[in-house]
Amino acid sequence: MDRSGLIEAVGRRTADDGELSPERIGRVVDAVFGTVAEAGAIAETLRAGGAVTLVGFGSFHHADGGASLRPGKALDEFVNDQV
Repeated sequence: MDRSGLIEAVGRRTADDGELSPERIGRVVDAVFGTVAEAGAIAETLRAGGAVTLVGFGSFHHADGGASLRPGKALDEFVNDQV
């Protein structure tokens, strides 16, 4: 899934409230994950030595000279069809 696919998927999941246009969703995606020109909140946190933890999803952290995602139990179980 690329950026536009993610924006579409988020739009489908939030369509019932009608408040989030694809442009607004795109700005949120860019703010969280960043763009080529500007780092997002996750990258900025990792660069500052922190970690980002999303309960159930996992945690982004700096390990072995690069960014890494440690999946949470709920994500692992879902992806491996164990729920």
